[in-house]
Amino acid sequence: METTNTSTIRAKKSELYIFIARFARDPLGLFGLILVLLMVLSAIFATWIVPYDPIALDIMHRLEPPSMEHIMGTDQLGRDVFSRVIMGGRIALKVALISISVALSCGLLLGLIAGYGSVWVDRLMITFFDTIRSFPTIIFALAIVTLVGPSLNTIILVVIITTIPVYGRIVRAQAQSMKNNEFILAERAMGAGVPRILLVHMLPNIIGPLLIIASMDIPAVVTIEAGLSFLGVGIRPPTPSWGSILNDGYSFIRNTPWLIIAGGIPLILTTLGFTFLGESLRDIFDPKLSKDI
Repeated sequence: METTNTSTIRAKKSELYIFIARFARDPLGLFGLILVLLMVLSAIFATWIVPYDPIALDIMHRLEPPSMEHIMGTDQLGRDVFSRVIMGGRIALKVALISISVALSCGLLLGLIAGYGSVWVDRLMITFFDTIRSFPTIIFALAIVTLVGPSLNTIILVVIITTIPVYGRIVRAQAQSMKNNEFILAERAMGAGVPRILLVHMLPNIIGPLLIIASMDIPAVVTIEAGLSFLGVGIRPPTPSWGSILNDGYSFIRNTPWLIIAGGIPLILTTLGFTFLGESLRDIFDPKLSKDI
């Protein structure tokens, strides 16, 4: 018994070593990991990082250029831009994590039902997915905002509704390719129920690649939140958002370009970080793309 446990521990350590070695060979993956960690840590500790209150007005120091006192300058109301960028990162990460988690869970459930269920269930789910995806995301978001009103919860709702079909279709395709495999047929012959087959045998083989795809979708969600806030139908002022910072800078772009730069750089770094990290993880876990050391 002890020999078996020791062998299992050694096998896990060997797999961990191989994973670390493969990841260390990819400089873009390491760069992406650093950017993601910086974003996550800055969002978690935002309250202690910001030097000023991000919504405090200081009209006497409005539109000041970057300096030692204000690293990224101030906006048209005298608010410290660096503080607003850091707190805006917390809002962006909150929207992305909540919406992606809920959409992933719902898409996973609906995709498994569509892929393993009967033909009429599959057609019903596909019709549902296609109906939602037929609307452009921004147009759909503007319609929802018009009905419900702009708020953080509205943005999360829009992202969840528009993202569920993406994950649902991926899971459906994976489930359909697996449901006639020998080990699934053997479980059915042994009398295993549908919940056991879906949750115990199919889910572990699907969730890994799906999580990698979800990590690469986070920049898209952050961009949607920033875009809606830029249009004035997202996060309501004075709550800091990268999109609202861009909107403020757009009005003064000729004289105060630091506002546009301060709002645009976090979006670029977030996109690069999660994209590089997701592609690196995909190359490691995808047998068709990974290479032996």
